[in-house]
Amino acid sequence: MTIQDLAENVKVSTATVSRFVKRIGWHSFREFSLGFGGIANQTDDFFSEIEEGDAPAVVVDKVFQGADNALDATRALLKEKDLSAAITLLTKARTLSFFGFGGSSVAALDGYHKFLRTTTHPQFHPDVDIQLMQAVKMDEQDVAILVSHSGRNHDTLMIADQLRANHVPMIAITSYPASPLAKKSTLVFQSVAEEVNYRSESMSSLIAQLTIIDSLFTLVGAQGAKTKTGEGLLQDVRHAMETSRE
Repeated sequence: MTIQDLAENVKVSTATVSRFVKRIGWHSFREFSLGFGGIANQTDDFFSEIEEGDAPAVVVDKVFQGADNALDATRALLKEKDLSAAITLLTKARTLSFFGFGGSSVAALDGYHKFLRTTTHPQFHPDVDIQLMQAVKMDEQDVAILVSHSGRNHDTLMIADQLRANHVPMIAITSYPASPLAKKSTLVFQSVAEEVNYRSESMSSLIAQLTIIDSLFTLVGAQGAKTKTGEGLLQDVRHAMETSRE
């Protein structure tokens, strides 16, 4: 539907529809319709409840289906312009710091581990005080990637405020595009998640977070591989890792 069609069907003004769309985290009705359509077109068991009588194989199928759904819906929300902007920020960054706590620290650590293979200079430490000290030392020449499922974690927001005060470009990975973290950030990538019995939505979100970070790593790595420095670094890292396995 167009915004006019939707307004007529629910008997409100187009202005009301526009305000509603922005209130729930979208920038425009077009972005809402494209993004929501990507989620709505998933299989009917998007919220695949695990029932008491399910056989082990059925439970496993539903877990895997949930992961597939989260990835498909997350992919539908990734925008070309945001990916291009992220590549520009990451390839020009003096240092790249990852921030995340709890389950999100897993994604932050994975990002640090991956980006060590590129020409960027990544940093990550799980301790909140050390993360805060990292943030204090950063400025507009650096880039921060902040991971938070809710976008409301107190420690993450404290670090985001420090980064913002230092004019550090921030890339947020969160499930809630209208969250405080998203509003403070330069770029936002939404990790769609589902919640079912016995399993919180943050677990599906983690899979999506990891895949977003892997996508950014691959984009930056491919860009760096076009240069002699980047290609040589990748070969050196591979050689070092192969040596450790002998």
